[in-house]
Amino acid sequence: MPADSLDSNLHSPERRLIELRMEHADLDALIDRAEQETPVDELMMRRLKKRRLALRDQIARLELVIDPKEPA
Repeated sequence: MPADSLDSNLHSPERRLIELRMEHADLDALIDRAEQETPVDELMMRRLKKRRLALRDQIARLELVIDPKEPA
């Protein structure tokens, strides 16, 4: 496989989508664990949830780029 092809695969939208989904899943697990702690760090929870929401938005935008629902 040529180096250019390998490099483009590392930066493909599909690859980025996988990375974002993994980060989102990691945040879900972290939030679940943090909610079990007493006392709950409310500031940290707000930041984690805000980051998770931003990731979900990025994932949704990237999914539309990869598979647009309507013709462009």
